[in-house]
Amino acid sequence: MAKTRVLVEFGMGTSLRRADYTEAAKRAITDALWHNSVNVAELFDFPKEAMIIDAEIGVQDPEQVDAEALKAIFPYGRPDIRVRKGGLDIDKPGGGKTVIANAAVIVSFEMERV
Repeated sequence: MAKTRVLVEFGMGTSLRRADYTEAAKRAITDALWHNSVNVAELFDFPKEAMIIDAEIGVQDPEQVDAEALKAIFPYGRPDIRVRKGGLDIDKPGGGKTVIANAAVIVSFEMERV
């Protein structure tokens, strides 16, 4: 069986005051997940645990993201998190910055191609 992509969702998250890259990434993933109510597993008659979840996160400082903490956001499935350079940091006039993270959440299943 082949890994077959069935859904892609996108999200954005911010850390307005603390410049917390992990928090911004969590919010981006949550934004992507909670914008829909797609019952993909049920559609194909698969258990939800069979979902293969590839999440790609873009932030300006990828080393500051705790990828393991992001896995806890997913209520089921097998999440794999990849963090890379992207997103945006916005400097504040009085010092500090706002962190913006982008997320792409890709859901796949092992299934036969027809």
